Amino acid sequence: MRAKSGEGSRQRPGGASRFAARRLAVLLLAAGFGGAAARAQEVGPRNGTLVIVGGALTDTAIINHFIRLAGGPDAPIVVIPTAGGDERYDQDWSGLRMFRDAGATNLVVLHTTDRREADSEAFVEPLRQARAVWISGGRQWRLADAYLGTRVHEELRALLDRGGVIGGSSAGATIMGSYLVRGDTRTNAIVMGDHEEGFGFLKDVAIDQHLLRRNRQFDLIELIEARPELLGIGIDENTAIIVQGDGFEVMGRSYVAIYDSRRMLGDDGRFYLLAPGDRYDLRTREPTRAGGAGDAFGRLRQQAWPERKH
Repeated sequence: MRAKSGEGSRQRPGGASRFAARRLAVLLLAAGFGGAAARAQEVGPRNGTLVIVGGALTDTAIINHFIRLAGGPDAPIVVIPTAGGDERYDQDWSGLRMFRDAGATNLVVLHTTDRREADSEAFVEPLRQARAVWISGGRQWRLADAYLGTRVHEELRALLDRGGVIGGSSAGATIMGSYLVRGDTRTNAIVMGDHEEGFGFLKDVAIDQHLLRRNRQFDLIELIEARPELLGIGIDENTAIIVQGDGFEVMGRSYVAIYDSRRMLGDDGRFYLLAPGDRYDLRTREPTRAGGAGDAFGRLRQQAWPERKH
């Protein structure tokens, strides 16, 4: 089944608030049948898994892990290529090749730029059948314009709620945070742009990508200085964080940077690196080095970032 692309308007102001109202109603209903059902994780998803990749994905271990989490090669997987900016995508789109090469057999491309279509029952039906969704790269503001606050957004959350998997690379990684890094329609060089709201699968989190390959390791400092309540996560290419509940593990070929306004590295370091195999607690903001190396984060200090002198 394929959804056709359409032409539509930019993000409507009321979409996100309508979505929030629907979610609140669901949570209140759950609370009526027992408080435990309504309790969510503090940062990550209550159920399900996020596979968040820093772009330029070629590491077959990450792709294979995503497919295993989905339920295996025959699991229904929906791929959303909207960030790429083309008007139409079909079932022969080249972005499916990495999944087909890994053995995936049940792939559906889902794309529109028309928010009315994204808010229709017919359009979201493949999401209701899916075990996993992959959101491809491009410009993250296109994902916000097309889907934020629509039924697509709702069904992505519902997929997580039933234990499914949402993966994404580059723009598809950044959209998963609550703050939309590089969401400006003019250029991706602007960290705090004209689109600032992501899908919010990680609360109070801002995600950057292509971190070291594009020398972006200092860019999130500006954002966290302006918004110290946020946790910044920068992910390099061919590297992923696998998020379950309030924790994640680093997987892949390179590093993940953490920008936490409550911690300094030594006297003036405002970020530190996690390596493949390292784990991170999103609630307590504590890292753990693979293998239990006790001195890996010994230079980290619990200290708020001082104001810069001008």
